Amino acid sequence: MVEIKNIITDEKLAKYFKVTSKALEIAKQSDNRTKLVKEREDIVDMIERYLKDAFYFKDKGDYVNAFAALNYAHGWLDEGARLGIFDVHDSKLFTAD
Repeated sequence: MVEIKNIITDEKLAKYFKVTSKALEIAKQSDNRTKLVKEREDIVDMIERYLKDAFYFKDKGDYVNAFAALNYAHGWLDEGARLGIFDVHDSKLFTAD
């Protein structure tokens, strides 16, 4: 029987930092198809806070929580895209197209 370990490697963490950071950059530069201006600001703030948390955890060597924070950040990005707060059209970076 082969034992499979789920490990968050340096490479995997770096990949998701890159993906989430790129998606945030695109989202911030996108138009807003809604009238939810304050909500957009709040969502961007939450994304940036989770990204900051991810860096904090990574620097502490806590890759599990760093990866979790990146996933939360990307969840907020996807929420903004699905609501039209971010007018993005990239199915590789967002769940909305």
